[in-house]
Amino acid sequence: MAEVQEALQQPGLEEGSEADAKQGIKLKAHRLGQLSATAICGNDITSSCLYVSALAIIYAGKWAPVSLLMVAAVLYLYRSIYAEVVGALPLNGGAYNALLNTTSKSRASIAACLTILSYMATAVISASEAMHYVQSLWSGLPIIPATIVLLAVFMVLTIVGITESAIVAVVIFITHIVTLILLILVGVVFLFSNGMATLFENLQSSPPGGLTTALVFGFAAAMLGVSGFESSANFVEEQDEGVFPKTLRNMWIAVTAFNPAMAFLALALIPIGEVASRQEALLSYMGAISGGAWLSWLISIDAALVLSGAVLTSYVGVNGLILRMTLDRCLPQTLLKTNRRHTFHRIIIVFFLLSVSVLLITEGELKALAGVYTLSFLSVMALFALGNILLKVKRTRLPRPSRAGWTTVIVGIIAVIVGLVGNAIMNPPYLRVFINYFVPSMLIIAIMLTRITLLKGCLFLVRIISASLYNLLGGVTDSIRHKIEQINSQQVVFFTRGDNVANLNNAVLYVRDNEHTNRVKIVTVVADKKEVPDKLKDDLKFLSETYPHIDIDFVIVEGTFSPDLIQDLSRKWDIPANLMFIGSPGGKLVFSQAELGGVRLVI
Repeated sequence: MAEVQEALQQPGLEEGSEADAKQGIKLKAHRLGQLSATAICGNDITSSCLYVSALAIIYAGKWAPVSLLMVAAVLYLYRSIYAEVVGALPLNGGAYNALLNTTSKSRASIAACLTILSYMATAVISASEAMHYVQSLWSGLPIIPATIVLLAVFMVLTIVGITESAIVAVVIFITHIVTLILLILVGVVFLFSNGMATLFENLQSSPPGGLTTALVFGFAAAMLGVSGFESSANFVEEQDEGVFPKTLRNMWIAVTAFNPAMAFLALALIPIGEVASRQEALLSYMGAISGGAWLSWLISIDAALVLSGAVLTSYVGVNGLILRMTLDRCLPQTLLKTNRRHTFHRIIIVFFLLSVSVLLITEGELKALAGVYTLSFLSVMALFALGNILLKVKRTRLPRPSRAGWTTVIVGIIAVIVGLVGNAIMNPPYLRVFINYFVPSMLIIAIMLTRITLLKGCLFLVRIISASLYNLLGGVTDSIRHKIEQINSQQVVFFTRGDNVANLNNAVLYVRDNEHTNRVKIVTVVADKKEVPDKLKDDLKFLSETYPHIDIDFVIVEGTFSPDLIQDLSRKWDIPANLMFIGSPGGKLVFSQAELGGVRLVI
């Protein structure tokens, strides 16, 4: 904290300025422990039993608990898939970060857009469902206005700060777990006292479309029950060391224990034919049957709280993701503006407005929202597994605390694709809603990634017109040219340890193809200048002649490669750490990628 405050007191660096983020200066406040981190993402994934049980029963009938157990098995595979990728690349961004460090920025942006879309749907589903449970207590509550108010409340809470938000999340999480256990215990006592006639009747019913269809479509619908599993990877930098894999384990245990149990209890208490009409407040109705009005009220209050906690999860996760994308210049830099509490309020406000638009377009219809979420989330899971494969193939030397086997990754991808296809077949109209948001978001990213080309096109048109209207448009030409020069003036750094000309060439090619700049600073860090290979200067001279449009600057730095050196050079050269690149390290890496400030792997 002292280091940050000292930096903020430097000339030209005001508190909350965009320069803070651009220079990679992050406030290292209290980081989240296992309980806090689990609560933030756990509220989302454990709240899914409030609505996924009904969806699974509607599509799978009596086989709903089996479908939910199949989902838990897939989630078990993805525990190791996520753990390997985030262990090797411990930075915010989830699937975006995985693909960014193994492939191009444009491909990584596809995963980012899908993740943002899934967060939007999650926030709206959770907020809308919370208000439906409140409506069971207050029948006059207007659902859509109340949902907008709830989204606004958690927008403000997120702007206040993640540490304060975590306290709220922990209280909600513990209350929810205790309530679910209480419902199960009361339900079991009720069944022993009143018999299991309803369960036996439901078990004798024929599944819709036959066993195979019921299991496949039930599995596809039940995939909504893993909502929130991806969130932990999007704020991993805010977690203490070693916490991330524990959050994955804890979420898996919760999904495996509660989701099938709630579906089985629902089958024991409610005829299958009535589930569809009760789906928006199913657990509250189960509480009324087994325990009476008091339990129904308790579940409704708990549901409203935990679903609200899931809204918080969406805000926290999307904030970390969009921040990382903006630092990588995939989104407008104006989003980096901070407030007095050092939070990125513009990111949070934009997410709130997008979520409200989804709510209004779908009119709060649960199935439509669930379809949009499931399509986007399953696509993200598939891309994350793809990132794991690319990490294995292209970053074999990168150290990581654990590895997922090839069988685990392949089976996980196949299972997710089955769920994705199943949802597309079940809900064709929801594809339109999904595409209506995915295409514009990708268009925005495409504009940012090709803005140099677009600006040059604008410059070409302006030059044609300015031939006859020079006095009027001459200033515009200079402004566009200045903007192009300003973007290209951003220098990037590549650290090299030797004279491998192939690696140097790959680094220059990566910068040429992925970054909007024509200035590359090749840096070698040595204890003594005599250690610099003689051939290195000749190789760089050859590359300068090969790529005449790229300004290659060679710098020898005496010292030790470390996080402190990265920060010193970042401030000295005014180059953010995320625009500094290294090759994939071999052997035991002394510092993690996060400790190095987010430097990128490019070869």
